[in-house]
Amino acid sequence: MKKVTNNNQNSISYFSDNTINGIELPGRFTFPFFYEPHPLTKIAADELQHYLETQIDLDHNFGLRENQAGTAVGKMFGVLVVQDAHGKLGYLSAFSGKLAGSNNHPKFVPPVFDMLMEDSFFLKQQYILNDINKKVKEIEADEEYRSLKREFELASAQSIEEINAFKKQQKSNKADRKKLRAEQKNTLSKQEYADLEAYLIRYSLHDKHEFNVLSNNWAQLLEEKKSAIASFVENIETLKKDRKEKSNALQQQLFDQYVFLNKDNKEKSLEAIFRDTVFGKPPAAAGECATPKLLQYAFLNGYKPLAMAEFWWGIPPKSEIRKHKQFYPACTGKCKPILAHMLEGITLDEDPFLKNPGEDKKLEIVYEDDHFVIVNKPSGLLSVPGIQIQDSVYTRLKYAFETIEPLIIHRLDMPTSGLLVVAKTKESHKEIQKQFLKRTVNKRYTALLSKVIEQQEGEITLPLRGDLDNRPRQLVCFEFGKKAITKWRVIERNEVTTKVHFWPLTGRTHQLRMHAAHELGLNAPIVGDNLYGTDSNRLYLHAAHLEFTHPITKEKLSFDIAEDF
Repeated sequence: MKKVTNNNQNSISYFSDNTINGIELPGRFTFPFFYEPHPLTKIAADELQHYLETQIDLDHNFGLRENQAGTAVGKMFGVLVVQDAHGKLGYLSAFSGKLAGSNNHPKFVPPVFDMLMEDSFFLKQQYILNDINKKVKEIEADEEYRSLKREFELASAQSIEEINAFKKQQKSNKADRKKLRAEQKNTLSKQEYADLEAYLIRYSLHDKHEFNVLSNNWAQLLEEKKSAIASFVENIETLKKDRKEKSNALQQQLFDQYVFLNKDNKEKSLEAIFRDTVFGKPPAAAGECATPKLLQYAFLNGYKPLAMAEFWWGIPPKSEIRKHKQFYPACTGKCKPILAHMLEGITLDEDPFLKNPGEDKKLEIVYEDDHFVIVNKPSGLLSVPGIQIQDSVYTRLKYAFETIEPLIIHRLDMPTSGLLVVAKTKESHKEIQKQFLKRTVNKRYTALLSKVIEQQEGEITLPLRGDLDNRPRQLVCFEFGKKAITKWRVIERNEVTTKVHFWPLTGRTHQLRMHAAHELGLNAPIVGDNLYGTDSNRLYLHAAHLEFTHPITKEKLSFDIAEDF
């Protein structure tokens, strides 16, 4: 595989000595999925952001300039601090996807595979697919075809109407015959009643015959009209089948062209990378993110990767939480399988997801009887065992109970603290869980928001669904999201933060965190929210109040534990 350089200029930007003087080089490469940006990547990001602020030739509307025409779209950018063959420090820059409809821009590394390259097989096949689409649209717009379709649809509707009307009349006639039989059974002689029955049978057979004639006539007419449009439909289906086959072949060819390197120049195709994942095949736009582009360019050109960082530039998207200039980890769905190959053999910073932040924290029992227990879960402790970490509310209670199996009814996120109820019997579990499902349990949370909120109270209704490409993050989705409702009220304002009470009326994953952070919600991430805001010593979210009915005595119970922040 040959070296690749940007068509416009060399993509490496060297640091000036006075800029990085005294900064220690990273001992390990950045763990891409949870990190604090290294000072060198912050300098690189600052320089790149200055370039983006002053560069007017990019022709991309990030939504940051007034009176800029076109649809505004923010974008993820990445920087990779590298060392060249002579030991000189610099950084590479990349953007995810395309920028202003193009892959090639000064200062940025090229894609792993340039689909938009002139005379590329992708563009040639796209022209063929576009031609097929054009032919399909031409047939669908043909006036004769549209007229025949309208005639068929009208005839079909009329046939249904007439057949249903006849069925209704048949039913009425049958009821009349039944009534006549009942009325005449005891008034007519045996012979007279037999004659009546024979007449009624002929009447019934006549109805059936008329129905068959009507149905057959309509079936014949509809078949004639269907035959008239059959050639058009056949042509459309043939074109669509051809389009699907060509599209699948093109996708396979693309997968074969996307070949990723690691530091030992070991190659692995996109298809091979995703073959053993839950996806089974590469998801859309896999390999187009910034970090894989940066590493590929570094390996191809003999640069040693030292540290990476990605940040968002521009207005936030409507669905996910993205703040202008804020750093974000690499995505898990598309990038994690690719980076597992590309970073093979490179020593990474310690994986924080393997640490147990709740290990030395006490699990306080607030209330206990023979039926359930109420605990005050500390921030950092899991509610149930995870894949990597077993320590949890469940495992600690199982150890404490010895002979009783704890039955989890609801959960709190690992970084959330506060009240959690756990059943000790199946009957209690069923009864309390029923209250949660019927939403008769009163829950109140306290949170510290990262900015001052002017409004005093309100209700947020933003539907949520999981981000399949970046678990466990959630998305706001008005098409497929599940209903999520949160009431809130300000209880204290400080210079730069606001303390609020949250009442979740539904129980969606990350509901309070999303409703706090999203621009259509409070647009103020909870302090310490490392998924939707910025990291801190903890997530400042606490389940402070829990109220429900005792599963056995039916007594109303109320529990309160104040937040410690």
